[in-house]
Amino acid sequence: QVQLVESGGGLVQPGGSLKLSCATTNLPFSDYAMAWFRQAPGKERELVAYINRSGTDIPYYPWSVRGRFTITRNDAKNTCSLQMDSLRPEDTAIYYCAARRSWASEESRDYPYWGQGTQVTVSS
Repeated sequence: QVQLVESGGGLVQPGGSLKLSCATTNLPFSDYAMAWFRQAPGKERELVAYINRSGTDIPYYPWSVRGRFTITRNDAKNTCSLQMDSLRPEDTAIYYCAARRSWASEESRDYPYWGQGTQVTVSS
């Protein structure tokens, strides 16, 4: 059974940083693209970053987080991380990691595997 487990969420002040981690089990990790999505109350789930299989193209970020968030993967440890800097109150949401075989997608419906989510709250 494939499992994705996020960790690292919490409360942080505006301008602060957090690093989220996603640990995977029973997933042929090197064959999968990884992504992070977020969902705020009353809003649709949105992509914040994706990274394709190692050795392929560069990571993708939407304009809302570009230059502030960095996604990385460690194929030796089957983990994916999201470093979030210069956090803003509008970054408050539940953050989810997701996995998709082969190439990444911007659409959440294209990802068959999801973690349970971790809450990120940016507030003073």
